[in-house]
Amino acid sequence: MRSLALALVLLMALPGLAATPDELSAMDALYAKRADGAVVKQLGETLNKALQAAPEDYELLWRSARLLQWQADGAADSKAKKSFGKQAWEMGDRARKVVPGRVEGHYFSAAGIGSYSQAVGILTALGEGLEGKYNERLDTAIKLDPQYDFGAPLLIKGRYHYELPWPKRDLKKSAALYQKVLAAHPGNLRAWMFLADTLLAQGEEKQAHEAILKVFQGSVAYDPAEGQRVQAQAKAVRARIEEKLK
Repeated sequence: MRSLALALVLLMALPGLAATPDELSAMDALYAKRADGAVVKQLGETLNKALQAAPEDYELLWRSARLLQWQADGAADSKAKKSFGKQAWEMGDRARKVVPGRVEGHYFSAAGIGSYSQAVGILTALGEGLEGKYNERLDTAIKLDPQYDFGAPLLIKGRYHYELPWPKRDLKKSAALYQKVLAAHPGNLRAWMFLADTLLAQGEEKQAHEAILKVFQGSVAYDPAEGQRVQAQAKAVRARIEEKLK
């Protein structure tokens, strides 16, 4: 892995060159190992150097947005989440302007806005007018490819309906979108975790418990880093459900 990362850095140091298919495949192989913080750091440096050489390379732009959103999702404090979310949003916007007909730029820009909004607070985000920007990008992603990355566009649309304050909040729409994702991707652990959260908010504690158990019983093989992160995050959701069931 170290030699692969070094080779990527050396290749991307060459001026004026867009990433080749082999280089992109190597980046994706590193991204698959993103549970390791050292790999995240190395991949981030590689992408930054590559973008200095080819600042309008769509393949590099959306991969950079993807990595930044991963960091935003896992950030331990609101300041870091806000920073990574804003960077993912901006990088996604750069990507979608270069190639507006593909899903990735729109999706990761929306996801970045979502992370930024969570960090600053949903009410603050609404006050900043981010709802329209979020939905513009996300609805475009859903139109282009709703099943991208195991149904990710539909998944974060469902979370949007969950996180909105009353009277905008719509738990029925939230649950319906998760069920749509799970119909196509029954192994999506994040969809099960989000569904459990929504069911709990609806007062359906037993169904929520059944859903959260799917997270811990499911396989992480579809995306080990993602699956392991979700299982770690789901512990807090399970605790809240079990407290309600007492």
